[in-house]
Amino acid sequence: MARLPAGIRFIISFSRDQWYRAFIFILTFLLYASFHLSRKPISIVKGELHKYCTAWDEADVRFSSQSSKAGSVAPHQLPDNETDCGWAPFDKNNYQQLLGALDYSFLCAYAVGMYLSGIIGERLPIRYYLTFGMLASGAFTALFGLGYFYNIHSFGFYVVTQVINGLVQTTGWPSVVTCLGNWFGKGRRGLIMGVWNSHTSVGNILGSLIAGYWVSTCWGLSFIVPGAIVAAMGIVCFLFLIEHPKDVRCSSTLVTHSKAYENGTNRLRLQKQSLKSEKNRPLDPEMQCLLLSDGKGSVHPNHMLILPGDSGSGTTAISFTGALKIPGVVEFSLCLLFAKLVSYTFLFWLPLYITNVDHLDAKKAGELSTLFDVGGIFGGVLAGVISDRLEKRASTCGLMLLLAAPTLYIFSTVSKMGLEATVAMLLLSGALVSGPYALITTAVSADLGTHKSLKGNAHALSTVTAIIDGTGSVGAALGPLLAGLISPSGWSNVFYMLMFADTCALLFLIRLIHKELSCPGSATGDQVPFKEQ
Repeated sequence: MARLPAGIRFIISFSRDQWYRAFIFILTFLLYASFHLSRKPISIVKGELHKYCTAWDEADVRFSSQSSKAGSVAPHQLPDNETDCGWAPFDKNNYQQLLGALDYSFLCAYAVGMYLSGIIGERLPIRYYLTFGMLASGAFTALFGLGYFYNIHSFGFYVVTQVINGLVQTTGWPSVVTCLGNWFGKGRRGLIMGVWNSHTSVGNILGSLIAGYWVSTCWGLSFIVPGAIVAAMGIVCFLFLIEHPKDVRCSSTLVTHSKAYENGTNRLRLQKQSLKSEKNRPLDPEMQCLLLSDGKGSVHPNHMLILPGDSGSGTTAISFTGALKIPGVVEFSLCLLFAKLVSYTFLFWLPLYITNVDHLDAKKAGELSTLFDVGGIFGGVLAGVISDRLEKRASTCGLMLLLAAPTLYIFSTVSKMGLEATVAMLLLSGALVSGPYALITTAVSADLGTHKSLKGNAHALSTVTAIIDGTGSVGAALGPLLAGLISPSGWSNVFYMLMFADTCALLFLIRLIHKELSCPGSATGDQVPFKEQ
């Protein structure tokens, strides 16, 4: 018998389950990358919506004086939809406040919608819910760009478009994280989700390049093309997304916690017996460490949040207040609020900052800003690897936040020294700022959403993810808004604000870091890899 080709041997070396998991990993990566791809154009187009017109004014004055002598007409004829300083109404002196309001309208709607999205999403099929969100997001992203072709100068039109787009985009994050959590267990979760979370940076990079290609010639296409891509990926989602391994008879890697979930017809009766036994059984040492703020004293079993489950796919949805009671959810949510404030300020204002400081046009500034996201890819993976090896999520985030604060100060100083210094600081800042943000929104959210006190209730993952990311999105809304209000007084003040936010993020982790160091695995509820009781 002839030996099989190397390619075929490679294919059959992986099991059916492994191929399905690889497919879901890649698919969810591309789905959420397209969401971020559609968010980036607004930051690229800002430099085109408002142009510095001093050069035009001086040229016009000189030419007018010459033309008046010759009796000719003024030469500078602009299209009907433009002025010397850009696109109305962003051509006035208050353009920074108006552009900041656009960011705020999107992110504020996103933050409010995220709290509801997780609760709604866990009660609907993920595939339908995510498909609807992607089709709607594509439509409203493209609608913003249509303002260019239909000569729309109403500020309200752009604000309403941003608000609705922010609301429908909340369908994305809880859906993809829940789907990935269904397919992948806790072992090496930090590394897996660190690599997977690079979709944020990949989407930002692609969005910058696509938007930058048309920004100087036809900025409407900078929105229409990304909108079409998101909508197309929504169709792909509808056709190919598999929500849970059991849907294709693959083995689930989610850990079961009790025999009460294995008996089918007797599930409810056995669950009641299990609840009674839980009340009478003392907690194991790890759970005691989880539920005590100071690591001392005794814990009453009634303090535990026990929810019914079914091998990781329980039918009872967790309440909003129930999710807040999970140890670590509140602390990581508040930490993410400030971490995301820093990250999204860079996301929405970095190209304009580069334009002002390095005096580049909108296209080149957009391309250069992608280096921040390149650094974010390495930062997210590095944070995942370190947290897996140390088995300390909070400590890893704290270390990177501690290093990020002085780095931001150095960035504000060094970036004015030339293009080479800007490139180096973009890469370093991207890694340190995006690392904690990536770790909290992925591995930490998944850890807390499958916390052992939930007793295998997989429905909790969507709600926990929405709470953490929703709270973070409040900071994402505040950051660009504050940057728009502060930047007229000088970019240095914006960086002082970012350093203050970074310090606040670190402060909210101190208690978790202390618990983590005194009781390994306690910050997110489980050690890595997960130890079944």
